[in-house]
Amino acid sequence: MATLEDFSKRADWGTGGELRDVVLLPDPEPREQRHVIISVDDHLVEPGDLFTKRLPSRHLDRAPRIVEEDDGREYWLIDGGLELNVPGNAAAGRPLDAPIAGESVRLDQMRRGAWDIHERIRDMDLCGIWASLGFPSMVFGFAAQRFMRMRDPKIGLLCVQAYNDWVIDEWTAPYRDRIIPSQVTWLADVDIAAEEIRRNAQRGFRAVTFSENPEKLGLPSIHTGYWDPFLRACEETETVINLHVGSSSQVSHPSTDAPVDTMAALFSVNAMLAAVDWVFSGIPLRFPNIKIALSEGGIGWVPMILDRLDYMHQHPRTSTWKDEALSPSEVLQRNFWFASFWDPSVFILRDRIGIDHIMIEADYPHIDTTWPDTQAVMERQLRGIAAEDVHKITCGNAARLYRHPLPG
Repeated sequence: MATLEDFSKRADWGTGGELRDVVLLPDPEPREQRHVIISVDDHLVEPGDLFTKRLPSRHLDRAPRIVEEDDGREYWLIDGGLELNVPGNAAAGRPLDAPIAGESVRLDQMRRGAWDIHERIRDMDLCGIWASLGFPSMVFGFAAQRFMRMRDPKIGLLCVQAYNDWVIDEWTAPYRDRIIPSQVTWLADVDIAAEEIRRNAQRGFRAVTFSENPEKLGLPSIHTGYWDPFLRACEETETVINLHVGSSSQVSHPSTDAPVDTMAALFSVNAMLAAVDWVFSGIPLRFPNIKIALSEGGIGWVPMILDRLDYMHQHPRTSTWKDEALSPSEVLQRNFWFASFWDPSVFILRDRIGIDHIMIEADYPHIDTTWPDTQAVMERQLRGIAAEDVHKITCGNAARLYRHPLPG
């Protein structure tokens, strides 16, 4: 396994010279809208004043912020150290050969939609995306694990709360029909995490981003029962648990000297590992109404692992599985949802996966994003599929899972 930091800092992505020389491409023409699309995996780039505007005045000197250095680049100042504002956080709108790693990028070198909600909605309109759910940037981690690593836990918790305040008050409030509010949680204390889930559910949050494997972050394993208060709060409030590839701060990496492309090619392996781990943790059996969404892992691996789980269940060699009413594959199809942005060979197996559990992601503004051509990309993959199934995949399943409105 390689760390997400290894992935984001590799310098062999792109051949377009230094970032300061990269010019944003002109706005694309608005795309034809064939489908209503809800993207359940996009990303936010945190504005530089997010924390300085929200932390108590006595802690402002320790609030994370963006600073400009003598080299003209902008960095995040966190705990007294400078950290890259990773270019891969906002590759949308830059030339395809522009570098996406190796140095820090300025906000004005990104499409403004990466961090400005009004421009985000404009970019969604250009692309034909009705609604979006956003994860944090690589700076703070897809499960916001950077906050728990801060030297002062009190500041870390205040930053989690400030982040969520920003999401609900500034990112979501102006366009409630267009944004699915997803919170981050305080990973360092399960009881506080559970309290925050309940508090934020009352504020309108529909989802939380959590680690696919908290043990890799130095936290208790999902097999221990430690996380039950948090999981119970999610089940009781119908808060969807989003497990994004890399939210354990690691991604699959075969050889230590393999090129960075191998990490991206194996994202689906991370999702498969997480799914099997969570199924056999017993969590979906203890919390039968819990809802778990796997992000950026695709759907191609799902039929294969369903077959494997069925075979193992029919030919048991151990006594691991305790439930007599449900098999592991039935639990996977009941409690888990899967997101796709490019799986053209697999939609024919949509009924095997579970037609009510497949959703779409655009991954804006990351390098993998289908923006601005999400409509055409989905049309190419879904051509010939019954309209009812297409509607479920492009928006209906996500609207039902996240309790989000569709356009009238």
